[in-house]
Amino acid sequence: MADSTLPDVGVLRIDHVGIAVPDLDAAVAFHSTAFGLREVHREVNAEQGVAEAMLAADSGGARVQLLAPLTPDSPIARFIGRSGPGLQQLAYTVADVEAAAAALRARGLRLLYDEPRRGTAGSRINFVHPKDVGGVLVELVEPAV
Repeated sequence: MADSTLPDVGVLRIDHVGIAVPDLDAAVAFHSTAFGLREVHREVNAEQGVAEAMLAADSGGARVQLLAPLTPDSPIARFIGRSGPGLQQLAYTVADVEAAAAALRARGLRLLYDEPRRGTAGSRINFVHPKDVGGVLVELVEPAV
């Protein structure tokens, strides 16, 4: 049961699931052919060290984010080197990433950044440390307006 004395985190829905891949184009082609997903957005995020593509089903819902490293020392490259390609993160949409981070800190969870950073399509993001979430990297996403 939730502690009503703590501030609400404000999770609205599952935003996306992130998958680390060594080759973005090959991964997009695979997920399109195998699962019928379509690419709805692509960008390079130099700050995060990734090239990324967002894929969606025609019915909508949560998306699949494919993340390929830009450099051998990027976080995604290190993840692939340590764990191999695969599931890298679970992301939740929140109304206010700063308020969500404060609410999680009040619960004793660690956030990776002191302040939100730029994410996909101009969103604002932060991450909950995976050691505080059973080994899962959780991303908080406040979509751009």
